[in-house]
Amino acid sequence: MFAMRASAADEAPAAAAPAPAPSGPPAPTGPFTLPELGYAYDALEPAIDTATMQLHHKRHHQAYINNANVALKDHPSLHALTAEQMLRDFKKVPGTIAVAVRNNVGGHANHSLFWDILTPGGPKEPTGSFKGAIERDFTNFGSMVVKLNQECMTRFGSGWAWLCVYNKKLSVYSTANQDSPLMDGATPILGIDVWEHAYYLKYQNRRADYVKAILGLINWDKVGERYKQAMG
Repeated sequence: MFAMRASAADEAPAAAAPAPAPSGPPAPTGPFTLPELGYAYDALEPAIDTATMQLHHKRHHQAYINNANVALKDHPSLHALTAEQMLRDFKKVPGTIAVAVRNNVGGHANHSLFWDILTPGGPKEPTGSFKGAIERDFTNFGSMVVKLNQECMTRFGSGWAWLCVYNKKLSVYSTANQDSPLMDGATPILGIDVWEHAYYLKYQNRRADYVKAILGLINWDKVGERYKQAMG
């Protein structure tokens, strides 16, 4: 049988709903914070699905930042440096945290560039002096894209394919893991993430399909701006 309902006078005030449990410990404080995308998580659909963008940005990129901040906790002299400055002057990083900085500050810098060059909009091909530099160093835009695609597909395991400025000329090559061209004295202006976490939810093992989709998303105005900055 149902219990008899208490009278209004006997009823206790309703308890407030409990606050939701935190999803995890707070992120460690430090010199780096997660940059905003500047566009919605579904803005790159159908090439990159919303779930992948959320996981990639809020989980993977945030993890690199958290780990970098932990590694740098006891090295306040490095806190004034940007991620790019720290990687370019990597020899100044103490040996005790060198691996952590290489992996995690590298991951932060690489992903920050990646989100920027995927900003929706912009022309489908380079223009102006940037286009002229591509024609000088690769014969034409199509040849550069073929080479970039080859670097994506031949990078064994996890890594990145890059378009860089080195000694005032453009070059295409790849690096393993979260290594940055900055550590080689080059300035990356375009990067394609070929870690499986960047594409596996949608493309599974079809890296070629993912790379083709990314090449169709690139905002060449953004890359051109980075080219001009690298040229000084």
